[in-house]
Amino acid sequence: MSSKGKIARAAGVMSIATFISRILGFVRDMILARFFGATGTSDVFFVAFRIPNLLRELFAEGSMSSAFVPVLTEYQTKKGNDEANHLVRVTFLFLVVVVGSLCIAGMIFAPAIVKVIALGWDSGSEKFASAVLMTRIMFPFLLFISLASVVMGALNTRGVFFIPALAPAVLNIVTIVCIVGLSLQFTNPVIAAAIGVAVGGLVQFLFQLPSFFRHGFSFTSSALPSFRAVIYHPGLKRIGLLIIPMTAVLAVSQINIFISTILASYLAEGSISYLYYSMRLIQFPIGIFGVAMGMAVLPTLSEHAAQKQFGALKEDFSFALRLLFFITVPAMVGLIALRLPIVSALFQHGEFSRQATMGTADALMFYSLGIWAIVGVRVLNATFYSMQDTKTPFKIMVCGVLLNILCSVSLMGPLKYNGLALANSLAAMFNFVLLFYFLRKKLGGIGSRRIGVSFLKIGLAAAVMGICGWFATQGPLWALSGHTAQKAVFLTVAIFGCLGIYSFIAYLLRIEEMGYLVNKVKEKINNR
Repeated sequence: MSSKGKIARAAGVMSIATFISRILGFVRDMILARFFGATGTSDVFFVAFRIPNLLRELFAEGSMSSAFVPVLTEYQTKKGNDEANHLVRVTFLFLVVVVGSLCIAGMIFAPAIVKVIALGWDSGSEKFASAVLMTRIMFPFLLFISLASVVMGALNTRGVFFIPALAPAVLNIVTIVCIVGLSLQFTNPVIAAAIGVAVGGLVQFLFQLPSFFRHGFSFTSSALPSFRAVIYHPGLKRIGLLIIPMTAVLAVSQINIFISTILASYLAEGSISYLYYSMRLIQFPIGIFGVAMGMAVLPTLSEHAAQKQFGALKEDFSFALRLLFFITVPAMVGLIALRLPIVSALFQHGEFSRQATMGTADALMFYSLGIWAIVGVRVLNATFYSMQDTKTPFKIMVCGVLLNILCSVSLMGPLKYNGLALANSLAAMFNFVLLFYFLRKKLGGIGSRRIGVSFLKIGLAAAVMGICGWFATQGPLWALSGHTAQKAVFLTVAIFGCLGIYSFIAYLLRIEEMGYLVNKVKEKINNR
């Protein structure tokens, strides 16, 4: 199979698994909305939930895998499976000791952490105390998700993508079960959700172990080194040299979210929840396609970099980025055009009011403007990481955060929480443009014209689709609470209609990526 085929297949498999996980995530959020609405209670949970969300970004979908995969791929390519398996054991032992210690420290200093996240809250208030308690309950998630990321990275280097990508679905299932089953057992029922996050993280790690062992990996060995020997293992040193700036890159990018949370704590009650729910919605296409493509393309690009095949690396980068835009740009336009029906269908029932729907839909529009840049940054970062260049993404991310702070402070006055969402999108666009420029400078030609033409055609097709979708979903249904089944049917028909319009226009415009996907479908049919 060609490298393009491997990338497309891996991305497709991971997208399916991630889709399942995201659907369950939305079910979880719908249950949260039903139980807690967009109120002070939900604000407390979402402030505490910033911590495990940050840790998932840094360790599950971020620096651990991005640093681990290139080094492990190089070990497998040049030193064989035995040395690669030994590196996995060394990394696992290191994380148990070091990250376990960090979890204990995080639980001890939880009040200081919550104070930083929600500066506008009184440290003597009941909601501050509740946020501290939930932060402590959820902090072990850091250890579980770190161990899960090692297993995921190891499986990815062996061409296994579905099980690791499906594992986050287990986290959502456990959280849902805990909310529904344990809420009535606590005076503060939202604590059940925090317990679900912690336990779900553990189960997410355990879920991947059968596949991990089946592919020849293990955590134990007769020659298991001492912790001193672990620290000085050359492979772990390489991972450490990469993971520090990679973590800094992702931490810097996450600062944008924390800035929004801090500033939103000074705005009207419900603002934090509006931003949370709208961010969850844009994470749907970002997670399904952006994260999946970034993780799917990394092993292939790392293999090209290890073998000094930079021509193949540039070609596969261009292909991955164009294919990603072909899928995510219409998703972005669809979220903007159908934002009100989507929020109404998913959340407007129980304690989630019409006002909350309008607030979330407004924030969703401004967040959605940056989706194309956010997913593009994923592929650009993966390309830099495959060449073990972590300094360039870090420097650019720092500049992006400074821009986000400036825009957030400037825009939150006239636009309130919408200004915070818009600032996040502007910072993402800035990051993409600079990363693209410096990658082109580093590698020479990377098919910029080909990427640009494809993007313009995709944008035109998506714009026509969005206009049609907006007109098709006008009506009084979305102002009503409940009616979930009726809304779901109407919205599903509208979405599939939009997909049909987009595909037809993409075919007429002869978009290259459309032709590639059509040919792949034809090959599948002919091979049956």
